[in-house]
Amino acid sequence: MQEYAEPRLRRLVADHLGVDPEELRPEVSLTDELAVDSLELVELALALEGELGIDIPERTIDEIRTYGDLVGAALALARDRQNLEAAVGSAPATVRSRVVSGDGGLGAALERAGTLTPYLVEEIAEDALAAGRAARLELTVPADTDDTGVAWLRGQFTGLGTRGVEVTVRRNVPASPAHPHAA
Repeated sequence: MQEYAEPRLRRLVADHLGVDPEELRPEVSLTDELAVDSLELVELALALEGELGIDIPERTIDEIRTYGDLVGAALALARDRQNLEAAVGSAPATVRSRVVSGDGGLGAALERAGTLTPYLVEEIAEDALAAGRAARLELTVPADTDDTGVAWLRGQFTGLGTRGVEVTVRRNVPASPAHPHAA
């Protein structure tokens, strides 16, 4: 993928920044050497999002320092999107997450729900990590999600276990209708 996408990204970035494509070496600093400010970086990220059909989280944009960082982040997100699309047959279309802090406090849990995208997966993981060690991440998927889809989703959050976050995935079982003759 990189060998095909990088030249396209190089042209897009060069055109957007008004620089010669040859200046875009992996190690070139966007801010120091090309004088890209934070607004231009956000605009560049939006252009890449449109070109590649991806969502670049703000946190990722904040971590980009060089042209190589930019290309690496964009290609990783594009790969994640392709992997997600490839797994569509078994991956749940939507997910609901609930993060419960591990500090024993009685504070409210943080909940999210939406269409499953790499961006949402990253946001949910960030929520869980922010809740601290011994936090719980509870994921709920539609009732018709098969075992492969549940396993795939669990795999998206495998790394959280090594960081002290317990992850559970369950199917949303619809409530049974009330018995019509109940008094």
